[in-house]
Amino acid sequence: MPINIIDEFIKLTSISSPSKKEGALASYLKKRLKSFGAEVYEDNSAEFTGSDTGNLLARFPGNKKAPAVLLAAHMDTVEPTEGMSPQIRDGIIYSDGQHILGADDKAGIAVILGVLSALQEDETIQHGPLEMLFTVQEELGLIGVKHLNFEFESQLGYVLDGDGPVGTIVNASPSHITLDLTIEGKAAHAGLAPESGINAIVVASEAISKIPSGRLDEETTSNFGTISGGKGRNIVADRVDIKAEVRSRNKIKLANETEKIIKTFTDTANRYQARFIYQKELAYESFSIDPTHPVINHAIRAGRDLGIDVVLKATGGGLDANILNSKGISCVALGLGNGNPHTKEEYAIMEELSKAKDFMLAIIQHISQ
Repeated sequence: MPINIIDEFIKLTSISSPSKKEGALASYLKKRLKSFGAEVYEDNSAEFTGSDTGNLLARFPGNKKAPAVLLAAHMDTVEPTEGMSPQIRDGIIYSDGQHILGADDKAGIAVILGVLSALQEDETIQHGPLEMLFTVQEELGLIGVKHLNFEFESQLGYVLDGDGPVGTIVNASPSHITLDLTIEGKAAHAGLAPESGINAIVVASEAISKIPSGRLDEETTSNFGTISGGKGRNIVADRVDIKAEVRSRNKIKLANETEKIIKTFTDTANRYQARFIYQKELAYESFSIDPTHPVINHAIRAGRDLGIDVVLKATGGGLDANILNSKGISCVALGLGNGNPHTKEEYAIMEELSKAKDFMLAIIQHISQ
């Protein structure tokens, strides 16, 4: 008998798996996946990520000659989750109000397990080989998938970690540049000789005030996330460190906005005779899947069969799909109907979880036709 996906989801949420401590969940998944007849592997990424487990890959054989399909979800959640007791009210699963529910992304894991269980139970469902990926440290910047050490057969993939109700297909996500900015000024006594100092806080503040941030346009955002510095209220601050970012689905806009930040800080620092140092890193590349691509077309056809309205959507966040696309696997993300991620008000709708499983099963069958 196929598993009850709601019971499975609640079981998954009872296993605390914050970023870097996904090991308990990985152990559970290994046993669960093997019980459905899948072969399970763990890569060596823990040597590089610092997690207590590697990424997991499971392979489930097809019963028909058809293209392999990758299903992916991440094992880690944001904190706090330890000791969380889920509550069900009016068909919706919530946390206890003191913890994070972890539907991001245990809803995705539950859907994948539900699909696998259904395929094992009903051998008349036609499907090609399935590859299932469960990553670590997605929440810390797609760390697990960046250190992925697997060779995939699949050329099409679905990441069960999208926004919106079931039927939402996330087919575009931005590139993301991180910026570590430092202003070095000169310390001085704030009461006796402030004119002898160069206040790094003032320099940084002036630079930031000249740069638009937040949503810059439909494709582009920027943010100054943290700022720290200074040694005391009576000391002219000699150093400030700032963590910032720029995201855009347009590479030219991404480069221009990043350069604007660097140039503004450089010019402002020079005017005050302060020193500006920065580090720039491309955290991940954007992806954009054409609406006519098979990975979307199969989902549209499956949605039509089930009476599900399929809607394409671009997101401003990063997904494991960003990295998987860069590895040559055409991936989109699917909405699961859960909401308010990363908050104690996070929820998962029971009906949507079941619908997501049926949708994914229908997509797999269309690919095998």
